[in-house]
Amino acid sequence: MTVDLVIVLALLVAAIAMFVLDRPRMDAVGLIVIVALPLFGVITVPEALAGFSDPNIVLIAALFVIGEGLVRTGVARGVGDWLHRAAGSDETRLLVLLMGSVALLGAVMSSTAVVAIFIPVVLRIAQNTRISPSRLMMRLSFATLISGMLTLVATTPNLVISSELVRQSHAGFGFFSITPIGLPVLVLGVGYMLFARRWLPGGTEAGGARSRGRAHRVEVGRHSPLAGLRLDEAALRQKGINLLAIERRNGMGRNVLRPTGRSEIRAGDVLLVDARIPVEETEALLQRHDLTQVPLRTGAGYLTDGSQELGMVEVIVPAESTLLGQTVLQAQLRREYGLTVIGLRRGREVVRDDFLNEKLGVGDMLLLVGFWTDIKRLQSTSDDLVVLNLPADIDNVLPGGTKAPHVLVILALVVALMVSGVIPNVQAALIGCLLMGLTGCIDFASSYRSIDMKTLILIVDMLPFSIALQRTGGVDLAAYGLTSLVGRASPRLVLAVLFVVTSGLGLFISNTATAVLMAPVAITVTNDLGMSPYPFAMTVAVAASTAFMTPISSPVDTLVVGPGNYGFGDFVRIGVPFSLVVLLVSVLLIPVFLPLH
Repeated sequence: MTVDLVIVLALLVAAIAMFVLDRPRMDAVGLIVIVALPLFGVITVPEALAGFSDPNIVLIAALFVIGEGLVRTGVARGVGDWLHRAAGSDETRLLVLLMGSVALLGAVMSSTAVVAIFIPVVLRIAQNTRISPSRLMMRLSFATLISGMLTLVATTPNLVISSELVRQSHAGFGFFSITPIGLPVLVLGVGYMLFARRWLPGGTEAGGARSRGRAHRVEVGRHSPLAGLRLDEAALRQKGINLLAIERRNGMGRNVLRPTGRSEIRAGDVLLVDARIPVEETEALLQRHDLTQVPLRTGAGYLTDGSQELGMVEVIVPAESTLLGQTVLQAQLRREYGLTVIGLRRGREVVRDDFLNEKLGVGDMLLLVGFWTDIKRLQSTSDDLVVLNLPADIDNVLPGGTKAPHVLVILALVVALMVSGVIPNVQAALIGCLLMGLTGCIDFASSYRSIDMKTLILIVDMLPFSIALQRTGGVDLAAYGLTSLVGRASPRLVLAVLFVVTSGLGLFISNTATAVLMAPVAITVTNDLGMSPYPFAMTVAVAASTAFMTPISSPVDTLVVGPGNYGFGDFVRIGVPFSLVVLLVSVLLIPVFLPLH
C-alpha cells in the first residue's frame, strides 16, 4: 500500500464521515475533496476539474430544466388530478394507479421533484377518501425510487455509471437498458405494498405542524391602552403576541387589513393574534390591555376555509431548499411572503420550545398563517417550500398552463432522439430545453432555478475520487478484496455481494456518491473475472436506487416522513424485505438480459 493510497483512503473515510454527520453540506464536502486531492499531489488540478467537462453534467442540468417544464405547464399536476378522479375510494385501485403514475413520471423527472408534486395530491386524496396518509406516503416514496430503475435518465447514478463505462472504453447504457429490470421490480413493488398494508401505520391522520390552540380573536376595548397606538409603538411582538390581521368595521360589514408597523389600532378593532406565551400569561396580558376574546367564527375551520380572507396551511421543506440550515427566524417568511410561522413539526414530534430558533432540515413541516393571496403566491413562486394542504377549490394558477400540449410533444421528441441514438443524449436534452424556451413553456429565470447545483457540484467533485482510487490502486484493492471474498463462486453470488455492498454504502452516503465510488470497482472486478462489465455495472445502478431501508437513505424518503407520520422503524420493517426482493430480482434477471460473457 503506497503513501498516495493511504492519503486517498484517509480522505475517503473523512468524506464518508462528513456525509454521515451531514456537516458540512454534501457539496461542500465535495469541494474539500477537489481541493485536497491535488494539494497532496495524488492527481493534477486538470484531472480534479475534469468533471466540469463531462457531458453527463450538462445532460443532468438539462433534464432538470425539462422536468421544470412539466411542472410549470401543469402536466405533472394534471397526472395527480387524474389520479384523484380515477382512483375513487378503492384503496387497491388507488395504490396501483398511484405507484404506476409516479413511476411513469419519475422515469423522465427528478425523483425529489416528483415527490414534492405528489405529496399535496396524496394528502388531498387521503382527506377525501378518509384513508390515513400513513398508508399512502411510503408507497409514494417506494414508487419514486423504483422509477430510477426504468430509464437511463431517471436518476443521476444511472448516468454516472454509464459515463464510467464510456470512460473505460466500453459503450454506455442505452435509454431503456435498465427497463427490463425496473418493470418487474415495479410490478413486485405494487404487489408487495398490497401485501404490506398490514405493516403500514394507519387509522390516524398525520398530525402536521399543528398549532397548539394559540390563535385568538380579541376585540380592542374602549379603554384599552393599545387604542390609538401604531403597531411599532404597541410592540406586541416583544410581549409574545404575533398580530396576524386586523378586522375593522366598515358600515354593515368588516374589512380585513394586513398589519404593518404603521397600522393604527382602534377601539372596536378585532385582532387575530398568535400567542407564543403560556395560556395563563396570555389571559393576564389580554386583561391588562382590555382585550376581550371573540370566538373564531367558524370554529376549527376558521383558518382552513377558503371563504375567509385569511388561511392556514402546512408546508414542507424539500431537499433542494435554500432554507436548509437556517432557523425559522432567519428564513424571514413574513418579510418575503407576508406569512407567519406558528408551528414546526419534525418527524413525529412537534417542536414546542423556541421553535423559531430551530434550524430547518429536509422534511420539516411548518404551519403558516396569512392571507390566501400570499399563500397562493408562495405556492406558485417558491422552490424552497412545498404547500401541502390548500383547499380543493382554490385556484392553482400555472405560469404556462396553456402549454401542456407543447411540452408533451417536446418530451416525446427528446425521448425518441435518446432512444434512437441518432444524436448524443446531451444534445437531445439541450434541443428539448431550447424548444421549451421557444414555445414559452419555461423562461430563463425558472430554468436556472430548477437546476439543482448541489447535485451537480457533488458529482463533479466526487469524480476525482474515482480517478485517484484507480491511479493509486485503491480500485484494484477493492476489486481484489471482493473477488477474494467470493473466491470462484457463482457469478450470480458475485452480483449479490456487489449489490449488498453498494446498497449498504448507500445507507450512509448519497446514491450519487455511491455510484461514483462503486462503478469503477464493479468494472475492475469483471476484468479480474474475465466477464462482461455490463451486468455488474447494472447491478450497481439498481442497488444505488434501492434506498428503501431507512428514512435518511434518500431525500425521497425524508420528505414523506412528516406527512406520513413515520418513524425510523417503519422504514426498516417495510424497506428491508423489499430490498431483499430487489436483490433477488437483480441476481436472477440481470444475467438474462445482460449476459455475463
